[in-house]
Amino acid sequence: MKTVLCFGDSNTWGFMPESITLPCPERHPHDVRWTGILARELGNGYRVIEEGQNGRTTVHDDPFALARNGKTVLPAILESHKPLDLVVLMLGTNDLKAVYGVSPGEISMGVKMLAQMILGSDAGPGNKAPKLLLMCPPAIGDQMHLPDVAAKFPNGQKDSRKLPKYYEAVASTLGCAFLNTQTLIEPGSDGIHLDAAAHGRLGKAVAAQVKSILPTD
Repeated sequence: MKTVLCFGDSNTWGFMPESITLPCPERHPHDVRWTGILARELGNGYRVIEEGQNGRTTVHDDPFALARNGKTVLPAILESHKPLDLVVLMLGTNDLKAVYGVSPGEISMGVKMLAQMILGSDAGPGNKAPKLLLMCPPAIGDQMHLPDVAAKFPNGQKDSRKLPKYYEAVASTLGCAFLNTQTLIEPGSDGIHLDAAAHGRLGKAVAAQVKSILPTD
């Protein structure tokens, strides 16, 4: 049995784009979320652990919400779920918020720090490091119809499309697997979160990558 941890933000949590204006966000059903699709596609030889949180960043503390810093929580998550054969890491969208004031290159440095934490950990079998699949998150889409949301990501559309080259460079430097989701999917109606169809495409693409990284015996 191979164990796969998916560490991400609201697109791993399964945030439904049409609920962006609701007081309480709604969540895609488990079998619709890309992590659920991943588990289905992988089958009985794999265990998929879903660890997504709305608003999670790479290395930044959110001044308006508690416990959103990925760097702070990652060590505990690795420890609690070990042994892990593979970690799938997809973060960076929330780092594009104006409140953090960081560039695409700086966002990739936050991702690199998390990747190094994973690859330098003892969370894998035999107290060795797990393998890593680094994923560049989807680009941010049009938000003109949602001015309050757009105000949080004033340069989101432009800067999000700069992320793939930086993430790919991080993966190359660290020698880990890489997937650019921007070649596969676009965000849903709120310009950030994935609809059911995008979750389906992403889950199947990740499954193909995982099978190549962790073939079953």
